[in-house]
Amino acid sequence: MLNKVILIGRLTDDPELRYTPSGTAVCNFTLAVERNFRNQNGEYDTDFIDIVVWRKQAENCANYLSKGRLAAAEGRLQIRSYENNEGQRRRVTEIVANSVQFLEYSNNNNNNNNQNNNQGQSSAEEDIDVPF
Repeated sequence: MLNKVILIGRLTDDPELRYTPSGTAVCNFTLAVERNFRNQNGEYDTDFIDIVVWRKQAENCANYLSKGRLAAAEGRLQIRSYENNEGQRRRVTEIVANSVQFLEYSNNNNNNNNQNNNQGQSSAEEDIDVPF
């Protein structure tokens, strides 16, 4: 049997990090994943998929991901049910990720890298001797 899911999308909100009573880290976030075909109105629909990450990877997601960031999640599809406070049975569909890849740098890192690159270029240009 095979139960494997790979998704690429943008976080709809900042990740939520919690710890179980035994101290295990668990992180939840939602990915907005655009479909690769157009609907009847000519627009792309978007699916909002809940992701659950455990242990060290959960802490990394909470520390380095934020709303709007592009990420890839690889894991398995899980469908579970529970009874809410009103006694109604609820079903939850989510991806339990065993790997999350951060697909872009944060804006702060990009700005710092661009500034450092620009500074390096201007100083290099000043050091060049032109023969004419």
